[in-house]
Amino acid sequence: MATQVHTEPLDLDVGRSDIWRENRWELLMDRLRAEAPVSYCAQSAYGPYWSIVRYDDIAEVEAHPEIYSSASEYGGITIADALGEAELPHFIAMDRPRHTAQRRSVTPAFTPTEIERLSSEIRERTSALLDTLPVGTEFDWVQKLSIALTTGMLAIIFDFPWDERANLTLWSDWGADLEAMIDPVRGQERLGHLNDCAQAFARLWNERAQQPPKNDLISLMVHNEAMSSLSPLEQLANIILLIVGGNDTTRNSMSGAAVAFSQFPGEYQKLLDDPGLAANAVSEIIRWQTPLAHMRRTATEDALLGGQRIHKGDKVILWYAAANREAAKFPRPRDFMVTRDNARRHLAFGFGIHRCVGARLAEMQLKILFEELVSRRLRISVTGPIERVNSSFINGYSRLPVTLTRA
Repeated sequence: MATQVHTEPLDLDVGRSDIWRENRWELLMDRLRAEAPVSYCAQSAYGPYWSIVRYDDIAEVEAHPEIYSSASEYGGITIADALGEAELPHFIAMDRPRHTAQRRSVTPAFTPTEIERLSSEIRERTSALLDTLPVGTEFDWVQKLSIALTTGMLAIIFDFPWDERANLTLWSDWGADLEAMIDPVRGQERLGHLNDCAQAFARLWNERAQQPPKNDLISLMVHNEAMSSLSPLEQLANIILLIVGGNDTTRNSMSGAAVAFSQFPGEYQKLLDDPGLAANAVSEIIRWQTPLAHMRRTATEDALLGGQRIHKGDKVILWYAAANREAAKFPRPRDFMVTRDNARRHLAFGFGIHRCVGARLAEMQLKILFEELVSRRLRISVTGPIERVNSSFINGYSRLPVTLTRA
């Protein structure tokens, strides 16, 4: 057997966007997991950082927020430093107690009761959209379904003007664009779009402040003591957080589902035969896709992790996508399996105090989509080249040509 020759240095820069756009990240993560599960990359477009690729090591970091900070003043939650003009101090980029107080202000919008209230509207919109999709004719699943459903859902939970809802997708895309954050020209364009976002939501914020409290997210924030006195920058930061969280994650899970159902037709047949598997299939697609590839923490003191000495101030990248493809935790990790017994143990929503506040809503949207696809006996086949997002943060799709057929 020939000896395998590695062309990459051991301090692999898995934060390069081209690795994710070209879907080459998994083999590199496998190598890190085997050779250096806590590894230091000395040089990258985002500066030096540690890569954490094993499930248990990531859980350890998440379980100790007093040592590994999410706060924006240390750099925030992505591999790109959120400092200076681009700093957006949202509650996910805070430590306790500020994080706890501000997070509580939006949790009423994501309670089981509230999500159940939204479920009939989600089903109605999903059903109506599926009935407009062509059968037997190729179309772009990302544009026609994933973006349409998630943008509509955002407009509903924000009570955002319906005819302006396309702006939510635009602002989400720019808000999560790490490549633009480190590009002098595109960075200015990004800030321009975020300024437009800030102005639009400032108007809504002021309007809701003059109205009685309601259940939309803006009203919940403006009438909450912890959020009502936020600066305009803090308002924008939390809005961007909720837009990106509610748009990119659900959107790319929906797109990932189309890819998985096409690549693993036998698994989709199991769902057709037993629609009761929909909830577990949702957890499995979120694991399999992991729509947010990473989160970042910054060490506030020296620490030992996976046998490596992490120094105070070091940037620590938690590669959720790698943990969710760890064979020791998820046997046959590259396979999509609707009956996987531990699918809910995935780390795609994070772990600990920063677990995604909107996880239940995302799961509900996906579950309803799966149920409505199955009820129509629709099969999805990828029938053209897949184009992926140029990002090591958003693990998703920009174009996905598919064709529907009847089972």
